[in-house]
Amino acid sequence: MNDSSISTNANDGNGPGMPEGTWSHAVPFLAWLVLMPMLDWSSAWGYALRSLLCAGLFIFFRPWRWYPRLKVRNLPLALVVGVLVCWVWVLPESRWMAEHAPRLQCLYLRIGTLWPWALSEPVTQTPYAPELCGWPLSLMRLLGSAVVIAVIEEFFWRGFLYRRLVKPNFLDVDLGTFHAASFLIMGLLFGLEHQRWLVGVLAGLAYGWMVIRTRDIWAVAVAHGITNFLLGLFVLATRAWAFW
Repeated sequence: MNDSSISTNANDGNGPGMPEGTWSHAVPFLAWLVLMPMLDWSSAWGYALRSLLCAGLFIFFRPWRWYPRLKVRNLPLALVVGVLVCWVWVLPESRWMAEHAPRLQCLYLRIGTLWPWALSEPVTQTPYAPELCGWPLSLMRLLGSAVVIAVIEEFFWRGFLYRRLVKPNFLDVDLGTFHAASFLIMGLLFGLEHQRWLVGVLAGLAYGWMVIRTRDIWAVAVAHGITNFLLGLFVLATRAWAFW
């Protein structure tokens, strides 16, 4: 069954000539970007409020109505992909890399980040630290990253943008369709959304491969959520605040 065959008669609120489903997929993610400076991205309360507002927009627009439910058989792959992407995200800046491949680490710190100077000094504090904002807001930071933004991003990047690059009426494009140019562009843009752009590209390609492999947008959202959740646990356990 083609994933895009599941539709609804509900008004999506699209403008003239805009493909069905566009706003449903795009608005929650675009709102996340717009609210970032408005709610002070470095504020624990701002992050919590942004997470709640964007979760509300996602529920309001219901982009999932064009997709089947999560397939349980894809959860093991989601776990593997989620863990591997988290490992790839942390490894280049790890102590192990510093000891065993220092030149490679220096090269990564020089070209693998959008603002290399941002990592030149260790981050010793963050507004999300439990001792500064309290555990409820620290956990909101963790859950906002693992549940809200992970899901919103997957419906935007893999559900919408990748298929939109293949064909304007993106819902007509099966999730299992591989289009090399669109695949690479989507991975690059996803990477450039992050300060650590190089591992961001690898993450985008991994999630992109998974959605093509499984045709299951929810399984990829689970993988992304696992990555963000494990990364958040790593941050809280090691106080590696630079990753937050």
